[in-house]
Amino acid sequence: MGAERRRYGRGRTGRGAALLGCAALVSGCASMPDSGDVSAVKATHPGDSQVRVYPVAPREKAQPGEIVDGFLEAMTGDDPGFATARKYLTKEAARTWKPEEHTTVLAAAPEPQQPASPGKRDTPGLLYPLFGQQIAAVDSRHAYQPVAPTEYTGTIRLVQVPAAEGKGKEWRIDSLPPGLVLSESDFLRNYRSVNKYYFASGRKWVVADPVYIWQRQDPVTRMDPVAQTVTALLEGPTNWLKPVVDSRFPTGAALREDVKSLTPDDQNTLKVPLNKKADNVGQDQCRKMAAQLLFTVGDLASTRVEQVELQRSDGSRLCVLGESQKEDFMADPTAPVPKNPYFIDAAGQLARLDATAKDVGDPQRVPGPFGSGATKVGAVAVARDERYAAGVAQDGRQLRVASIVSDTELPEPLVESRGAGPEQRLSAPTWDGRGDLWVADRDRARPRLLLVPGGSGQPLTVTAPWLADGVRIEALRVSEDGVRMALLLEKDGRTTLHIGRVQRHGSGAQQSAAVVDLQSVAPRMEAVDSVSWAGPSRLVMLGKLAGGVQQVRYLQTDGSTSTAGLPGLNQVKAVAAANDDRVPLVAASDDGIVRLQPGGNWQPMAKGTAPVYPG
Repeated sequence: MGAERRRYGRGRTGRGAALLGCAALVSGCASMPDSGDVSAVKATHPGDSQVRVYPVAPREKAQPGEIVDGFLEAMTGDDPGFATARKYLTKEAARTWKPEEHTTVLAAAPEPQQPASPGKRDTPGLLYPLFGQQIAAVDSRHAYQPVAPTEYTGTIRLVQVPAAEGKGKEWRIDSLPPGLVLSESDFLRNYRSVNKYYFASGRKWVVADPVYIWQRQDPVTRMDPVAQTVTALLEGPTNWLKPVVDSRFPTGAALREDVKSLTPDDQNTLKVPLNKKADNVGQDQCRKMAAQLLFTVGDLASTRVEQVELQRSDGSRLCVLGESQKEDFMADPTAPVPKNPYFIDAAGQLARLDATAKDVGDPQRVPGPFGSGATKVGAVAVARDERYAAGVAQDGRQLRVASIVSDTELPEPLVESRGAGPEQRLSAPTWDGRGDLWVADRDRARPRLLLVPGGSGQPLTVTAPWLADGVRIEALRVSEDGVRMALLLEKDGRTTLHIGRVQRHGSGAQQSAAVVDLQSVAPRMEAVDSVSWAGPSRLVMLGKLAGGVQQVRYLQTDGSTSTAGLPGLNQVKAVAAANDDRVPLVAASDDGIVRLQPGGNWQPMAKGTAPVYPG
């Protein structure tokens, strides 16, 4: 962040920020916590939102290196309008610089190099090249996009301008990179991830759309985090998700112009005043608007929001929606009921565990052919209502769907693969919240992504334009809402994690589907071996950083790293999670099936493989 020392070889000379309460200003950036005793802290703690950087304006007759250094540090602060950072710029550059339009995220603070003259008589000044390693970018819609570590280059140009009160000339920046350029630790200190919610196109349930907002007050809009989040929601979905979701807010709807802060009242109700564009919406539409808001702000405020009230521009009530009504807008109507994990035991049969029990009990084989021994399965997916399961035979050739609540005959296969071996046949299947079943045929001669409507219809081949040139689907997991798919793709011996957008047309047997616009969400991982959905916009994955060891970690679906850490576990083969924080993670290791309770350590449960939660 700002206090990551930037040097030119001659030592630091600039002042970029100050620690409030110090006896004297120190050269460079110091920091202070928002509360508690004032003390100097190192500004390299990633994501520490309690650390504040207070920029310092350029001193009189500051040297060019001080101007560059001070400006780079001032960018890491959050003073109103970036007023201090603008003092390092010429008047024209200060007027045209728009820090809110784009953020470049680097692995470490940008490193200015020795200055050079532009070399042109009509282009006076000094050029300071900037170098770093870019790992992500954030656009004007607050969407985060990771990139494989890439060399970053930028340029800051300084010119001499008349000083105040006619005191000669002073150096100022008149050309600079667009937006903000921040280290990863600065970015995590200043920003936080939140979920906006929109309706799946043509459906009654909501879909999470993760974005980044300021941890505290937005320097440009002066809005607090709740108002920022509501404004982001009203602006509409991110560009990637937009083709498959809809907002129920009318075009042009926004917070009333004077609203900069939103706080729940003593009844945990958040009152949201809207502008005139929403004054005349009907009650059904208003209720859906309120649902989007309730999901979006539900866990954002310091006091939990249990109810939202939408207001007209004159302050009168439009409608109210409470926490108890959220179930009406979930893809999985059984979501409030904690789920139990399933796994395949040593005999190749499907069994269920009680993952939340204090003491690990004996696993229970399910009724029906998958639990009775009528067939041995190598991979399974349990429907979200837990009435049916889809099983792939141990040799990977055939996919069947059968009841797991009653004894039935072994059904005929729905899908068959002609792949040369188990690794080139059917993947583990997955169910979405619509009750549809997905599976990949990994046959190198005929790779396919298939959709089985309702888990029983004629399989449909899904359009997947990226499934070519040696790309093979190792694994897939579709989201509860059915509009996003996590994919492990193998090419040239490397397996990487991607998120694809699911686009559908029609319904039932007449429908068509495509998975398009794949986004790499873990470009810094050398390999990813297993992935599972762990919430509306969070994944849990098993993988390895370049040069590192295998680890289980959380990841947001936009590719940003979750701050939640997980205890290490050796020799892991697969990991599974539910969309419910109340139930533990489960994994398959050399010791069998293990679980991780919140705040605990990994605990053995049973001998077996392929753990899954419904979905």
